[in-house]
Amino acid sequence: MIKDIKIGSRLIGEGHKPFMIAEMSGNHGGKIGIAKKIIDFVAKSGADAIKLQTYTADTMTIDLDRGEFRVNDKNSIWFGKTLYELYQEAYTPWEWHEELFNYAEKLGLIPFSTPFDSSAVDFLENLNAACYKIASFENTDLDLIERVIKTGKPIIISTGMSEIGEISETVNFARAKGCQDLVLLKCTSSYPADPLDANLRTIPHLRELSGCHIGLSDHSLGIGVSVASIAFGVTVIEKHVTLDRNNGYVDSKFSMEPEEFRQLVIETAVAHQALGNVKYGFTNSENQSSLHRRSLYIVEDIEVGSKISESNMRAIRPGLGLPIKFRSHFLEKTVRRKILRGTPVTWEILQ
Repeated sequence: MIKDIKIGSRLIGEGHKPFMIAEMSGNHGGKIGIAKKIIDFVAKSGADAIKLQTYTADTMTIDLDRGEFRVNDKNSIWFGKTLYELYQEAYTPWEWHEELFNYAEKLGLIPFSTPFDSSAVDFLENLNAACYKIASFENTDLDLIERVIKTGKPIIISTGMSEIGEISETVNFARAKGCQDLVLLKCTSSYPADPLDANLRTIPHLRELSGCHIGLSDHSLGIGVSVASIAFGVTVIEKHVTLDRNNGYVDSKFSMEPEEFRQLVIETAVAHQALGNVKYGFTNSENQSSLHRRSLYIVEDIEVGSKISESNMRAIRPGLGLPIKFRSHFLEKTVRRKILRGTPVTWEILQ
């Protein structure tokens, strides 16, 4: 079994309910008041953590209006924007971070972030971030990963788009550099993601391949994919959140609204409880139900010297008589005492 990992006050591992992360991204719409409202509902939902993203447009790309510097996928919710425009719209001002971290902590949440370069890691270290997330698009950036490893904090890495060789290289590199607390997230890097592309059966294989706890970074709509992932043993679930999916903010169209996210937290916890252990036979809650199994009963008065027959012995509820499989042992047997209707069949009635 893979050892538990501690992030803040929470233990992450197979014996614990999933560590639930709400990803704010740029769904604050450039307003710190909205960012705080998102944190409010995340705290009320029962989630464990709120995650920001720490970058600027200039640390992500350059301001250039040319083909490859635009979002050219016509199916993308960001189609037509330059990359610089997109990141300028989506970034969370660095001057907000400390205030938002403090606000989240007061509400019982663990705040942390995704850094996209070393300057962001340096900045977040000053805020004493509990852990770090590496986005799918940066999971081959070994320089960034090494800088995060030097902090000594747990690391969560998304694996969207990654081949087995790339994942192995990243994990082996992290281990070689001394990273002990590493979580990988199964991820589909499309927005929104089609559940057909979730391929949740990859999760056990990824766990075996990497020796890491595996979580899910889920960009699909609804809660179905996340809840299903519990059956495959995920220990972390990350979902984008927004106040209103139709507010036009950068990631809102594939994000969860407050009530949806609250249900996600509830149902994933229920799904985790339902995993239980390998068990057959009665559970504690079924002990009373066992009374309602069919069993053998005398259904007519039988006088002394008379025989038990198909007509005076039947399999009925409740289950206090012998199991039905013993029927043949009693048929045509002569009774030595009167047996009243409603008597459960036991071996003693033949004595």
